[in-house]
Order: sequence, then structure tokens, then C-alpha cells
Amino acid sequence: MAREILVMGLFLVGAFLMFLAGLGLLRMPDLFLRMSATSKAGSLGAGLVLLGAVVFFQDWGITARALATIVFLFLTAPVAAHMIGRAAYFDGVPLWKGTVRDDLRGHYKLSTHRLETQVTPPTDKESIDAAVESIDDH
Repeated sequence: MAREILVMGLFLVGAFLMFLAGLGLLRMPDLFLRMSATSKAGSLGAGLVLLGAVVFFQDWGITARALATIVFLFLTAPVAAHMIGRAAYFDGVPLWKGTVRDDLRGHYKLSTHRLETQVTPPTDKESIDAAVESIDDH
């Protein structure tokens, strides 16, 4: 009886977190907030559902596969979201107008596509030349 209640609780909380991830995907105002909501809540929700399956079946084969899947999700989802967010930021995807802080502003150099510790001037000659060349190539 207690095991079934634990399994039901894990399934319900996991499903609720995945529902929140889907809701965040629809309701958040920009790409970066959407990715944050989906990668965190979706991974945790899927992990809880898989943990519920481990408790329900109590089989070593299922436990090994479920734990491997949970580890894989927790390692890959945040890294993928970070890489997509970084590419979107550097590509110029606009931030939400209510964003209070942008720590990367002025630290990205267009000419080398690198982050600099010093703030680069907005009229960086190399950046302007690289932008003009890319426009001329198309």
C-alpha cells in the first residue's frame, strides 16, 4: 500500500512538473525564459516519473535503465539548453523587454566571435568590417 502511494506521488509530481514545463513553453515571453522553464522542469519531471517506475517494478534491469536515462537527461538537457541559448544570444535574438540584467552585453566581439573580459566598444572597427563583409558576401 505504501509503495503504491509513493509511486502515485512520484508520477503525479513528475507529470505536474512536465505540465509546468509545457505551460512555461507557451507562456514565457522570450526564448531564453522558455528554455529555462522547459529544461529544468521537464528534466526533473521526467526523472521523477522514471523514479516512480523504478519503485513500482523493483527490477534490476528496469532500475539500471531508468537510472541511466535519468543521468543522461540531467547531463544533456542543461548543456543543450545552454548551447542553444548561447547561439541565440550571439545571433541577436532579442531579450524580453522586462529583462533587468544582461551580463554579456558589450563582452562579445563580433569579429572573433569570442567573449572578452574587457567591455568591447560598440563601434569596434573589426566588428563593423566583419559585418560589412558578411553582408557583401550575400
